[in-house]
Amino acid sequence: MVLEKTVNAPKLNYGKTILTGFGFMATSIAWAIYDPYITKILNHLLSASTMVSGWSAALVERFPALVKFAEAQGESVALEGGGFTLVPLFIGIIMTFDNIFGVIFQPTFGKLSDHCHSKLGKRRPFIVFGAPISAILFFLIPLAATKVVSLPLTMVFIILFVFVMSLWRAPVVALMPDLTPPELRSEGNAVINLMGGLGGLVGMVAGTIVSVIYKAKGITITAENESMIYPYVFLVGSIVMIIGMLVLLFFVKEEDTSIAVKAERNQASQEKSDKAALKAQKKAEKAAAKAALSKGERKSLIFMLMGLFFLFCGTNAITTYFSLFAAEILGKTTSQATIMMAIFAVCSAIAALPAGKAGKKFGRKKTILAGLVVFMVVFALYVATRSFALIWVALVLGGAANMFITVNTLPLVLEIGGLDKVGTFTGYYYTATFSAQIASPILYGVIRMFSGTYMSLFWYAPAVFVLAILCISVVKHGEAIPQEVIDKIEEENAD
Repeated sequence: MVLEKTVNAPKLNYGKTILTGFGFMATSIAWAIYDPYITKILNHLLSASTMVSGWSAALVERFPALVKFAEAQGESVALEGGGFTLVPLFIGIIMTFDNIFGVIFQPTFGKLSDHCHSKLGKRRPFIVFGAPISAILFFLIPLAATKVVSLPLTMVFIILFVFVMSLWRAPVVALMPDLTPPELRSEGNAVINLMGGLGGLVGMVAGTIVSVIYKAKGITITAENESMIYPYVFLVGSIVMIIGMLVLLFFVKEEDTSIAVKAERNQASQEKSDKAALKAQKKAEKAAAKAALSKGERKSLIFMLMGLFFLFCGTNAITTYFSLFAAEILGKTTSQATIMMAIFAVCSAIAALPAGKAGKKFGRKKTILAGLVVFMVVFALYVATRSFALIWVALVLGGAANMFITVNTLPLVLEIGGLDKVGTFTGYYYTATFSAQIASPILYGVIRMFSGTYMSLFWYAPAVFVLAILCISVVKHGEAIPQEVIDKIEEENAD
């Protein structure tokens, strides 16, 4: 277990938790590279496709509102020679595939991992199988796009990649809760998020690193020849995915659940003589394994998932549209907006460990609500004053508040489900968050289209945060039970 015993209370073993975090780091670097580079790859391939050009013309003629919707999302839909293209809209649809696949498949594979019995444990079989295949598919995407220059083949590899990633994403996230006592999961999740942030950072600078290597060889990478580095950037992500898988395979140990299965089978064979007793025992075990949540727990789960949906609708809108807001309202360039969002990310990373400790000390629900209130206050102050200085305050405090929320939401959801359903409830968690990331760009795009200004972002986000607060306020379950209480209950039951 990711645990060190002390005289007073259990403490998190940071070394083992960091090793566990290599799995989340592997997925994070993949998405950090996937999002910006797949957009560029698709833009090149779709723009060169006569079939897509024909679709664009037909759709614009039949549904003129599509142009206004695309423009509201900051997309350039005008062609240099006249006319319109819906390539950016098509790219936006394709870029939601990973979220759609997550909603459909992650709960299923999370649940399957709960019932997996093998020498590698519950989660690692999915990771050991999924990570190498994902790494290969990830590397093949830019090869199909830049070497073969085939849109259909590129789309095949993209679809296969996001599918295989959805196979092992829930199990890799469920690994930390499996190996961490409930009262330490907020702290453990903070470490996991830091590892994920490190993976994301490596993904962000991978292109720069490859460009520097090329420059050392006398080749300067520009917008015109940038595609030549794509395979090597994706190769960096593939290598890190493989490394993350190997770390989990050799340095993170799960219980050999196949032993328990063999023991049950041996016990069953020894008890064959008493068929009635065996049947009753199996029936009781089956009922216990499928024990439903209580009415109160079910209500807490539903409202927590609704709260997560509204929460991620707000945060997704901020991260997606901030650069457009910065350009229109603040007069900043894309690079300047990127620096501002980097401040947000850095403050989130700095707040990760304090957020985990706050969740343990004050309770997860209170910490989450406090983070949401901070978001609300800084947003309201900016809307009231329109002071540029308050934007920096909002980014600093909002970044910290974001981590106070994020670190504690997953452990709260998992606590409602219990130890035997970690994979299943991890799938539920990602269903809610991915659904928000599918819906929010569409929802805010419509609001922006009718409002006519990106200032509406600072009205939309607080509005959905209020809905999140209302939902999470209803939640009555999900706090960790102290280990000493669990031990006392087990002792009483043993007596």
